[in-house]
Amino acid sequence: MKHMEQLSESGWLTSRYEALIRLSSAIRESQGPAELFRLLVDELRRVIRFDGIAQYDDAANKMHWHLCEPCTDPAGDPVAALRNEETVAWWVYQHQEPMVIPFVDRESRFPSTVAALNRLGLRSMCVLPLSTRHRRLGSLAIASREPDAYSAEEVRFLSLVAAQIALAMDDALNFEESRRSEERLRLLLDLTNRVVSTLDLRDLLREIAGNVRRVMQCDGAGVTLPDPETGQLRLYALDFPTSKGILHEGVAAGDIAATVNTVFKTGKPVNLTEEQILQESVVAAEGARSVCRLPLISRGRVLGVLSLGTQRVNAFGEHDVAFLGQVSNQIAIAVENALAYGQIAELKDKLAQEKVYLEDEIRSELNFEEIVGNSDGLRRVLKQVETVAPTDSTVIIYGETGTGKELIARALHNLSPRKANPFVKLNCAAIPTGLLESELFGHEKGAFTGAISQRIGRFELAHRGTVFLDEIGEIPLELQPKLLRVLQEREFERLGSARTIRTDARLIAATNRDLEKMVEEGTFRSDLFYRLNVFPVRIPPLRERPADIPVLVRHFVQQFGRRNGRNIETISSETMEALVRYHWPGNIRELQNVIERAVIISKGTVLKVPVSDLRRRSDTAPSPAPKHSPTVDSLKQRLGETERNQILAALEQSNWVIAGPNGAAARLGMKRSTLQFRMQKLGIRISRTGNS
Repeated sequence: MKHMEQLSESGWLTSRYEALIRLSSAIRESQGPAELFRLLVDELRRVIRFDGIAQYDDAANKMHWHLCEPCTDPAGDPVAALRNEETVAWWVYQHQEPMVIPFVDRESRFPSTVAALNRLGLRSMCVLPLSTRHRRLGSLAIASREPDAYSAEEVRFLSLVAAQIALAMDDALNFEESRRSEERLRLLLDLTNRVVSTLDLRDLLREIAGNVRRVMQCDGAGVTLPDPETGQLRLYALDFPTSKGILHEGVAAGDIAATVNTVFKTGKPVNLTEEQILQESVVAAEGARSVCRLPLISRGRVLGVLSLGTQRVNAFGEHDVAFLGQVSNQIAIAVENALAYGQIAELKDKLAQEKVYLEDEIRSELNFEEIVGNSDGLRRVLKQVETVAPTDSTVIIYGETGTGKELIARALHNLSPRKANPFVKLNCAAIPTGLLESELFGHEKGAFTGAISQRIGRFELAHRGTVFLDEIGEIPLELQPKLLRVLQEREFERLGSARTIRTDARLIAATNRDLEKMVEEGTFRSDLFYRLNVFPVRIPPLRERPADIPVLVRHFVQQFGRRNGRNIETISSETMEALVRYHWPGNIRELQNVIERAVIISKGTVLKVPVSDLRRRSDTAPSPAPKHSPTVDSLKQRLGETERNQILAALEQSNWVIAGPNGAAARLGMKRSTLQFRMQKLGIRISRTGNS
């Protein structure tokens, strides 16, 4: 019998040490703290009696608890509410001494822990430190519903278990640190290579942010740089796969966090605490609990800020910040190189743009070089072009929108002796009033706010060539005398310069407005009108030359068929008749768009045009008002007089000052440019005496 008890005890010890060996082996293969804790629970429950087990993880500063079924509390988990400092496991970790509590209800040193254990029905506990010669790793706690459950023999065995766990954890950490060091070294080498080989800044920084995020095991990484135009810090590149969409590229740094601006101004890194992160609403809303920001410094100048964030607490230690300092230095070099490359590329692009102007401007999207059509109206226009093209006379082209005024202008240039020189165009309606003078005549560096470099104007670029000014009726009154001077004297000055520049540029203008009527209304100078109206060319609208519609339709079908890989061979007579009957308010441009859509939706070789859409457009098109309706004319006249009187009254109250907080524009609730435009339309001019 005694022999059988000895064999039984021997078998029990053997199973314990076999469990210890399995546990050591399993720990070395574990993939993280959560899996390690699961292995502890599974292996130890085979050889040790417990109803609850806990591990304090120093790296995560967290307690992991596992409670067996009888110890669960329907009212909640009392141990989950315990702070680390209130637990026996934390005390053992701090003092590196094992502790056995045979009777929990008699323990007075840890009241919060005792209260929680009593609620769970746990009566005894054994806690041991997890440490090696090199480091403290945490502690291991085992609890039982039985009082005085852990004898001295079991405590000795648990000490062996704790030692094996600590060694295995230390080995795993050493391996992880070695692997991490290797990854970090590889990252630095890769950054060095990328700095040399890649000059596209945004793509480079996105790739770097992704690599840094992966190596540092973060949730997100981003680089903030100053906006080249405003100088405001903005998130330039971001790698954040799990973002909720609050953070995104282009957002201003001031909207993200004040610490970004602080790092940029001071040039010093910051490692934010949880309390500091809570003050940065955007970052906190993305779930960050650890954030590290580092300046990008090159040659003593701060170029930007590198930011990393993660949901882990206290994720960035001193060694991490030191390593990230090396990373930020490499990124700073990359940014500096890319910025320098960008400046060179920008200058190169400017030269290329000027070269384009000096050779020939890009063709419009109509994308055909010959004028298509053979109607009598179009032939008369082409006859006029042939007549005036060889001369240097100014030509003005009248026509509705979409009739092809630019094509006629190009034909004039190509048939003239100037065809080898530049054809420079400008749509006067597409340029803000304040910038139009600079576009036409150029400016010097510093001539106005934002003029950071010299700019060559269109008339200077078109020397010995042709300037085409589309929508010339939109040129403001105050700029018209300078344009008139260029036409008469062939000279001008750039903005901010007193040097007179001479130009030999022929002017071709175009408009869809009635300039003669604008002269009568006082919104266009009469002397400029007569100077422009030397040789007027009027392009008939498409509805007045229906014979050209079939030719244009076939031309566009071939053009868009080649572009879209469609083989359209047939156009039904009903479709063609519908296209010819339609009044085409948008002229050739509208016809082009309709045919392009038809080619796209046509699946076979027959062109399918949505004729019903054309009918609806025709049915819903507003009837034009009679040109000489007394009711309409009198209403317009009264509205104009009322508006004119209001503007004059505001000008008198502001002492004839337009801009500024007390100016007429502010009194009327208008923008300065809007008021100036209305004054031009109404023929209100300010003289030195204040009369209009």
